[in-house]
Amino acid sequence: MTIGTRDMDKAKAFYGELLALLDARLVMDMGRLALYGNGAGKPMLGVCLPYDGQPATAGNGTMVALAAASTEQVDALYAKALELGGSDEGAPGYRLPTFYGAYVRDLDGNKLAFFKMT
Repeated sequence: MTIGTRDMDKAKAFYGELLALLDARLVMDMGRLALYGNGAGKPMLGVCLPYDGQPATAGNGTMVALAAASTEQVDALYAKALELGGSDEGAPGYRLPTFYGAYVRDLDGNKLAFFKMT
């Protein structure tokens, strides 16, 4: 799951200390996005500056990420979401060398990501 922030430095300091209590650590820092977790393929919490450049709010920058068993399952989830009336936010593909993902919005506009760490 990702949540938006208006100040990455403060957010990283806060979540770095807070999530250390859960034995989570900063596993990836891409500047506008910092991911905390216990390792690849496990649930993570991301803190980000919203991609659209607008101020973070309780919903802007929020996304639920769902782990898939394979890249084929990512493709199937993406296709099914569109079939059921969801809208495209990013077709399936590699975003990083080890991250295959697809993005949709549900019927209420909530952003979902389907991903497989390869």
